[in-house]
Amino acid sequence: MKTLKLRIKDKHATQLNILAGSVNFVWNYVNELSFKHLQRTGKFFSAYDLADYTKGSGEYLNLHSQTLQAISETHAKSRKQFKKAKLNWRTNNSKAKRRSLGWIPFKKTAIKHISTRQSSKKSLKSTLQFSLANRQKLIIDLWDSYNLALCELVQDNRGHWYACIIVKEFPKIKCGTGQVGIDLGCKDSAVSSEGDQLQIKVTHQYAEKLAIAQRAKNKQRVRAIHAKIKNTRQDLIHKFTSKLVKANSLIVVGKIKSNSFTSSKLAKSVYDAGWFEIKRQLDYKCANAGCHYIEVNEAYSTQTCSCCGSRQDSPKGREGLGIRVWFCRSCKTTHNRDVNGAKNILAVGLDRL
Repeated sequence: MKTLKLRIKDKHATQLNILAGSVNFVWNYVNELSFKHLQRTGKFFSAYDLADYTKGSGEYLNLHSQTLQAISETHAKSRKQFKKAKLNWRTNNSKAKRRSLGWIPFKKTAIKHISTRQSSKKSLKSTLQFSLANRQKLIIDLWDSYNLALCELVQDNRGHWYACIIVKEFPKIKCGTGQVGIDLGCKDSAVSSEGDQLQIKVTHQYAEKLAIAQRAKNKQRVRAIHAKIKNTRQDLIHKFTSKLVKANSLIVVGKIKSNSFTSSKLAKSVYDAGWFEIKRQLDYKCANAGCHYIEVNEAYSTQTCSCCGSRQDSPKGREGLGIRVWFCRSCKTTHNRDVNGAKNILAVGLDRL
């Protein structure tokens, strides 16, 4: 399963924001109703039970009946997934302390594809029709480079709307025949046992522009810079992970959690490194390509010589973090700290197999 996001033209934002407010109203009603029923009877409402209480309300909220059903189904699924008696309250009020991003679910029968025409050399422009209450129609234009049907509409923190498409069958990537270990770090986000490096540090590149926008209290500019940082980081990680999957049949990554560093001085560098995103992308790309993906314990991986296993000459502790290259006198080998760690991680993965 894969989800694609297609940008919707900004001229539809006002109408979509109004519909998103109606969706939030239904969500909050269902959320409160389900919680009170649980307190009174000790049982949870199912999506089928909630549909009886929202039946007919679409006429007043200008929502299609199947949109109401999709809200109830998502609420029941989320409550079960997060194991909560009551979920978070949703609001699209810009002055609220915790504003929810817009979300409008649709089902296949409520969507009709009207036309697709060429807008440029590389992209298509699609016109879609969504069914609302009382036989009303919502017609929107979006940039559709895939020419596919839709699932739901979502909003980002800048107010831009996107059409989300779920693809069941996606072209598979063919994996290679090599074997590689990955060492995650702060200076270089990821270093492979082959010597390939992924250096992100996007936040540092935009730090000055971000500081200027924050001092000027220009919220729109701050959001745009944060979106630029996120998209650039995603692009770099996608290129690095795709290259690894296409070249190898076994990828071993050190098991490291960013939560253990968030309360330290390294928090900003850890967040910018994107360890979770690297592992997430490797996980689903390896599953798609038929490549083996393993996470192993990386204890002492940087301190152990990958040739002879000695730890006598390796840098240790916080004082040795600045030492990036060291010499092992036992086997007369010079090691790069991160590449040596990646080789040891690969060795642990091979032992496990």
